[in-house]
Parts: sequence; structure tokens; C-alpha cells
Amino acid sequence: MSDTTVKLKQQIIEALNLQGMTPDEIADDAPLFGDGLGLDSIDSLELMVLLERNYGIKIEDASEGRNIMHSVQSMASYIDAHRKF
Repeated sequence: MSDTTVKLKQQIIEALNLQGMTPDEIADDAPLFGDGLGLDSIDSLELMVLLERNYGIKIEDASEGRNIMHSVQSMASYIDAHRKF
């Protein structure tokens, strides 16, 4: 598990107020939406804010956003390749 993955899991827990959940409970490749972690469209907006605020990444295209935010692993890979700071 990369440093980005561990940090991102903690940031997701904090941003979405997933109280009582630990980073170890979120599988790297589990879907964040639907049958996975069960996030919804409001949560996706929070994740977009998290990416912009913490990494300088702004997602403009909804289709691209769905691919990026599919799982923690896909988000971490995108962050590692595109982070501004």
C-alpha cells in the first residue's frame, strides 16, 4: 500500500465523516460507489473538493471523474500522476 493510498483513505474518512471506520476497512480496489463503500453523488462532490484542496487536481469531465473515483487505488494512481503540490 502506497503512502498516497494510506493518506487518501484517512482523508476520505475525515471528509465524509465516516466515523468509526479505519483506513484498513477500505479495500484499495473496492468500488467507492454503489455496492462497494456505498458513497453517493453528494460524496463525489466532497471527493472532488478533497482532490482540489489537498492535491491541486480539478476534475472537469464527469466521465473522467467516475473513472478516477472508482476506487481508492484509482484515485491514488491519478493523484501520483497529476498532483500539483
